[in-house]
Amino acid sequence: MNVRLTYEDGTIRVDAGDSAGGATEESTDDEAGSTDCEPLASLPPLPGVEADPRSGTGRAPAYRYAAIRRALEVAGASVEDHVLDASDRAAREAGLPDALATDYDLREYQREALDAWRDAGDRGVLELPTGAGKTVIAIRATVELGVPTLVVVPTVDLLDQWQRELEREFDVPIGRFGGGEQRREAITVSTYDSAYLKAGGVGDAFELVVFDEVHHLGGEGYRDVARLLAAPARLGLTATFERPDGAHETVAELIGDRVYALDVDDLAGDHLAPYDIRRIEVELTPEERERYDEKQGAFVEYVREAGITFSSGSDYRELVKRSGNDPAAREALLAKQDAREIMMNADRKVDRLESILDRHRDDRVIVFTAHTDLVYRLSERFLLPAITAETGAKERREILERFREETYGRVVAANVLDEGVDVPDANVAVVLSGSGSEREFTQRLGRVLRPKEDGGRAILYEVVSAETAEERVASRRR
Repeated sequence: MNVRLTYEDGTIRVDAGDSAGGATEESTDDEAGSTDCEPLASLPPLPGVEADPRSGTGRAPAYRYAAIRRALEVAGASVEDHVLDASDRAAREAGLPDALATDYDLREYQREALDAWRDAGDRGVLELPTGAGKTVIAIRATVELGVPTLVVVPTVDLLDQWQRELEREFDVPIGRFGGGEQRREAITVSTYDSAYLKAGGVGDAFELVVFDEVHHLGGEGYRDVARLLAAPARLGLTATFERPDGAHETVAELIGDRVYALDVDDLAGDHLAPYDIRRIEVELTPEERERYDEKQGAFVEYVREAGITFSSGSDYRELVKRSGNDPAAREALLAKQDAREIMMNADRKVDRLESILDRHRDDRVIVFTAHTDLVYRLSERFLLPAITAETGAKERREILERFREETYGRVVAANVLDEGVDVPDANVAVVLSGSGSEREFTQRLGRVLRPKEDGGRAILYEVVSAETAEERVASRRR
């Protein structure tokens, strides 16, 4: 049984039979079409492989490559494997196995995490809190495998951060897809967006792919990044693996299962700073209460009459779809949005922030909000440097660098510092408003958990409006 494997535009092509060893890259689909798929019938079931009548071959999404190889090995097939030819050439040109080394010494839990990933066949997801050194583990994995590696990240800030880290560790050129550059090297870092555009063309060039903030792969478009890459070794990194929409199950199929997990409490006090979470409730003003009750009541009345129970995430999506042709549904959603803005931007939250900032005048403080308007309001009132989605990359870098240098002792941000940004150390976080998701809360807590030189504790203040949906969400999360 002869089998030839090649990579073509995000797929694995499987040629079987006596002609498999003689197939050439110059063969056209028309020439191959003179055959049929009968030789495939002699093969064992291969994961994801379907007959391609045009070429008389089998095809599978590229991510199935490792599983196909294992199935053929078990069957005792003679395999001519050309899938990673481009990767082999890149490794030889860069001299990778001899060139890669790192000065990082893994902590015990980091070594355990890497060992768990290796024991799982160099596949799987590591779930560790922000500040636990996930980047260090990925660099060590790259060293141990010594193969062409692609690192995929969600933002340009992380793209810059990873590139600097890789250039500091490895004496080889580091490629880059994103941020205005498209340069491939044996070790390359890419944004998810650029990887989505290029995956089909470079899917045979890497043997290890690292997905930072791997939960992003659950997004419908980004899944193709993992599907089109043949890399048999796959490492996912995240602080919060599970997604409310259940898409983490798709991530597990593409990358591997979660093979190691620790939460904040597992590391606090030893490898992360000990911390306290203090929830502060504030009352809405009489005017805010009247408006909130009116808007929230209108929303609740509609969903009750419509029989919507929100027993699953699909219920809310169904309501959004219904609002496209149902004016009452649209009005209900607008009322819900108005109620949310009232409770999240309550005046007394701003008053309470003033007392917190006064209490922590000598600390390094990050204030998180959900709305850009509130950021600018706080920036003006308390003279805080502000970072929003509207802040240019250069200005954002300057603000964070001054925060790192302690020229600034506090900053206020709307969502953009939750993930994907190298945020300098702080020891106090104030959450004035947010989405209520466990992921967001964990990421914000992680921003203040790096160990302190003086061994001090980190504090996260969560300021919520009493007797609102915000209070109920905070209570459930605890």
